[in-house]
Amino acid sequence: MHNDKLQETTPDINIRIIRGPVSAEQKAALIEGATTLLVEVLGKNPQTTVVVIDEVSEENWGIAGKTVAARKRGPG
Repeated sequence: MHNDKLQETTPDINIRIIRGPVSAEQKAALIEGATTLLVEVLGKNPQTTVVVIDEVSEENWGIAGKTVAARKRGPG
């Protein structure tokens, strides 16, 4: 693929976090930081960069075979 074609693609960044105490300001900082990263590293156009933050509940996020909610409750 020619480098000009890479410039034309619209970057789509998806950030998944566990639902919790994340402020609007923190989300804005994540969006700005992810956009800046693609501009600086890949030369992407910030005007066409899309960032989506998905907040996932602790019951729907698993680590080492258990949900985060179950891990917080402890052994059992």
